[in-house]
Amino acid sequence: MPLHFHNSRIKLSQGTIFWREVGYGPAIVFLHGSQSDSNQWVSVMERLATQYRCFAPDLLGFGDSERPNSLHYSINLEVECLAEYMEALSLESVYLVAHSLGAWVAASYALKNLEKVAALVLLEPEGVRAEVKQKTPMGHRWLTWARLIIYIVLRSLYPLAAALRLGKPIERSLSKLRSLQQNPVASQLLFKRRPAEIESELLNDRLPLLELPALILQGEGDMPAIAARCETLVELAPQAKLQVISPTTKDFPEAEPEIAAQLIGDWIAANRQSYD
Repeated sequence: MPLHFHNSRIKLSQGTIFWREVGYGPAIVFLHGSQSDSNQWVSVMERLATQYRCFAPDLLGFGDSERPNSLHYSINLEVECLAEYMEALSLESVYLVAHSLGAWVAASYALKNLEKVAALVLLEPEGVRAEVKQKTPMGHRWLTWARLIIYIVLRSLYPLAAALRLGKPIERSLSKLRSLQQNPVASQLLFKRRPAEIESELLNDRLPLLELPALILQGEGDMPAIAARCETLVELAPQAKLQVISPTTKDFPEAEPEIAAQLIGDWIAANRQSYD
């Protein structure tokens, strides 16, 4: 008999947080990426719910969580909100599974609360300074600053590019533009802040203190910038392990929840701690 999801909200000092919850057992908290919300993890949670109690909150400013316009969004703010959420739900020993921006928040939370995190699984983590020329952030800034004009230009170019079999790069740019338009908080967290502020929240200098098991999942065909971040994290974090996977789609984990659930379940089982 399938387990049923429970959707809930809780008012915290930073704003109201929405989350999905299902299952029984040791707690796993799933954090979504910059272009998604907690729905990203639903299919994975369904497959782990018979063994684990799964929580997936929408980060503050995302999905069905509140988006207070008066706040200055930062990774530290998201970490404070996550910490208050964990405390309110009495989650004192958890496994954190996170993607992209969520991985940055999860690792930052773990560094401040090592005693409350049993292990990490991070996919395509943001928040790591890597030795590779980062073209994507600047491209995103450019799209953010002039999104309307660029959108019109790209849409006008797309038919010609498609005819010349060059449509995929433009379609990817259009997709990124649409995502930025739909996720203004993600845009602010990743790009639209002072460089010094973003730099101060990067993980590199603190990763040697991340004394807990961490599985870093990297796609075989990931962009060089993503691969470099994964490899840098593994080099700096003492108990981190890199696993390169070969998903059949770029929409991982959503499109391949069986594989994602197996990888997550195996890692947690190998690093299982006593759970009260």
